[in-house]
Amino acid sequence: MLLKRYHTSTRYSEAVTHRGVVYLCGQVGDGDTIQAQTEHCLAQIDDLLKQVNSGRDKILQAIIWLSDIKDYEGMNTVWDAWIPPGFAPARACAEMRLACDKYKVEIVITAACD
Repeated sequence: MLLKRYHTSTRYSEAVTHRGVVYLCGQVGDGDTIQAQTEHCLAQIDDLLKQVNSGRDKILQAIIWLSDIKDYEGMNTVWDAWIPPGFAPARACAEMRLACDKYKVEIVITAACD
């Protein structure tokens, strides 16, 4: 069983791969708007996926938490432009209290990897 952890701290790993699947920890972004934070989250996700030989077209599942569900359309504007046509993953999106008041969005990804 080959299991590898990436960017591991005492509390968590940024990514864990096992049997051709990568599990990313929740990604949050910087910025003052939902669009800016979503763009930053997705850029971090791109970086992590690249490190494990994966990509947007291999995403299996996305879980998105918004601190305010009113930001749903703003987040989706960025998401829809980011996800490749024909490769939409299974996805859930819900309102959730996030770790810090400054965070508007957190995204958790599971993807296939090489």
